[in-house]
This record gives sequence, C-alpha cells and structure tokens, in this order.
Amino acid sequence: MRRLRPIFLMLFVLLGACATYPDLQQQRMAALPQHYKQFDVLMGWEVKPADGSTIVQGVVKNVRYFRMRNLEIWASQLDSRGKVMVQGMTFIVPSELGLDESADFTIKIPAALAAGDRLRITYKYFGNDGGTHGMGDGTNWMQSFETVVPAR
Repeated sequence: MRRLRPIFLMLFVLLGACATYPDLQQQRMAALPQHYKQFDVLMGWEVKPADGSTIVQGVVKNVRYFRMRNLEIWASQLDSRGKVMVQGMTFIVPSELGLDESADFTIKIPAALAAGDRLRITYKYFGNDGGTHGMGDGTNWMQSFETVVPAR
C-alpha cells in the first residue's frame, strides 16, 4: 500500500489540475472589461494599445454545439458611416472547441484605436451537434456585433 500512495497522490494532483482549468478560464473571462453573450458563444475581451497598433485580447467559449470547428474572430475599426477602416483577425487554437470549452484569442489591429471608436467583432465557425463524427451535417455560422472602445 505504501508503494501505491505516491501514485494516488500524483493522480489526485493531475486530476485536480485538469478540473480547475475551466474554472480559471471562467474567472479570467469574468475579469475582462467587455462581454458578449449569444446563443452559441460567450466572449470576454479587453482592448489595449501596442506600439501604434491595437490588441484585442480575450476568451471565447462554445456554449451551443457539440463541436465548434475552425472558429475565427475578426475585429474591425469602423468609421462614422460603418465602413471598415482597418481590421485584424485570428484563428482559434485548438481548431475544435467542444461544448463548454474555452480558448484564448489575440487580434492585432494595425492602427491605434482611441476611446469611443466603433469596433465590429465578427466570428465564424462550423458547428456540429454530433453524429457523423463532426464531418457531415452541421451549421456554417457567421455573426457580428458592434461595441465601442472603452476609455482606459
């Protein structure tokens, strides 16, 4: 029994670490200053300046599909008429998010955005509810929303 004690201890530590990771992602998302909630995703992000450009950094969570594949997120600065002035994008890694899984994202916009600037966030993915192992029937989805760059 003494020989098994270190193995059980190591197993307990490893399983405990796996169980807390989603909680850490949730805490991180809750701490971010901006949020979006829709039927398919939860998103939290912050906007930061970076050497003449702008970084949109956050967390996205799949709350709808068994599998969400090839998720990409775009961030675009809009002018007063809603026309895209400049944009950046990222692909979410890993390329598949299971139901209730989260991933970090970082988008670099090659312009310095100021407080009050309009920002359009667009996300696109292929969602699957299971069956055919995620290769057949599913939904190609694209959604966008607008927000304002907050004061720092």
